[in-house]
Amino acid sequence: MQFFSDFFHQKVPRAGRETPGYFQRALLCCNGLLIIYFLICFLFYPLANNGVWEWLPPVFIAGSVAGLWLAKHQSLRINLLFFTVLSFGWVAWNVYAFGWSSGTQHFLTLMLVFIFFNVYEYPLVKLLCFLAILGFRVWLFSWSQSHTAFYVMTASANTVYQTVNTVGFFLMLASICVIFSTSIQDTERQLRLRNQTLYKKAETDPLTGLPNRRAMVEMIDHYRQANPGDLFSIAIADLDFFKKVNDTYGHNCGDYTLVKLTELFVQHANGHYHVCRWGGEEFCFFIPGRNLDEAGVIMNDLCFAVERMQLSFEGNDFSVTITIGVEENDFSSPLDELLGSADKKLYLGKEQGRNRVVV
Repeated sequence: MQFFSDFFHQKVPRAGRETPGYFQRALLCCNGLLIIYFLICFLFYPLANNGVWEWLPPVFIAGSVAGLWLAKHQSLRINLLFFTVLSFGWVAWNVYAFGWSSGTQHFLTLMLVFIFFNVYEYPLVKLLCFLAILGFRVWLFSWSQSHTAFYVMTASANTVYQTVNTVGFFLMLASICVIFSTSIQDTERQLRLRNQTLYKKAETDPLTGLPNRRAMVEMIDHYRQANPGDLFSIAIADLDFFKKVNDTYGHNCGDYTLVKLTELFVQHANGHYHVCRWGGEEFCFFIPGRNLDEAGVIMNDLCFAVERMQLSFEGNDFSVTITIGVEENDFSSPLDELLGSADKKLYLGKEQGRNRVVV
């Protein structure tokens, strides 16, 4: 029941004035195959009816040619309505002329495929179309049981005609399904890539390209859950006197400084730690497998590397320093307390004169 409930409550997008690309390709392909199919039928009838030509197939050939034009120039609803009339007419005439055994009633299935793959139509309309097609097929079958076919074909001719109809139907059905399924797969792949891009943007700092705070917290939480007994340390670094850099050289220089620091952090990491932009001029370091002393050594090296780095922006040469607070996982405190402890050590380093590591 939930399946049917979901079907009837699905949202329907507003249809445009033109036929969607994948529907247009399916209609073009189907009408093209119908032209070939109707032509074969036209040439077949004299062989099945003692040389008697039947001139109705050329009318349907003209209808399929019109369907090709409609697929390129008219809306989806008009195309489907025209294809429905064409299919109903062909099936009804064949049952009248050659009886139920002609096999053309299978072409009604093509309409079902077009209707149910039409995302721009309301579920109730799809259901009504389904019931109409089902009712028409049942009525045709009942009618054929009480009426004799207008043309009487030989057994061999009937076998050939059924083969032509079966091959034609399955070619069109396969073509439509391939086009629709390919479109769905392409849409799903594009959506998945788009979601991956959005997910990456949601966890990436746009200026530095580093993971942001959210991504870092998720990384540490995942590490703790996967490795509950493993050691790790956390460090928070803050750029000293960053406001002075912005005020002296401008905010573009501030951005330049953060980007250059990022490049240094990534180069210096060498697999020892992960770094993210924590916010503003603050950076967070996740150092797996290292105790407080070992993490302190790594951060001291980084602190010295930053001090030695020479920066130049628009002819202005300058250098910067950072202050870092380091904390070790105690296997009991939640992550926010460890981060808070590292942050307190950072500000202790600021009070002690900056450009230092506090462990």
